[in-house]
Amino acid sequence: MSRVFGVPMPAELRAGRRSQHPARVVPCPHCGAQAERPCTSKSKRRLMPDPHPQRVSNWAQAKACCPECQVEPGVPCHRDGVPLWGGDTHARRNREALEVAA
Repeated sequence: MSRVFGVPMPAELRAGRRSQHPARVVPCPHCGAQAERPCTSKSKRRLMPDPHPQRVSNWAQAKACCPECQVEPGVPCHRDGVPLWGGDTHARRNREALEVAA
């Protein structure tokens, strides 16, 4: 008996499938996942359903302007001139990046 590989997924199954987060285009600094690969647990045994927050912050920083602190893409977010701790981004910048990606 031979197996058939590469059979297309039926449309009714594909419709219920969750699409990947756009932040997967950048590598994850938390778990070390490469671009286009899902984030993993620290033990590398479990694939995470969502990217780590630092990966989302890095992606949003590269993709969108921040409406909160008025910085351009590629520039870290700040509060009163002091960069946010750990390279975080404002929540509004993350939402803006999701809108730009859509």
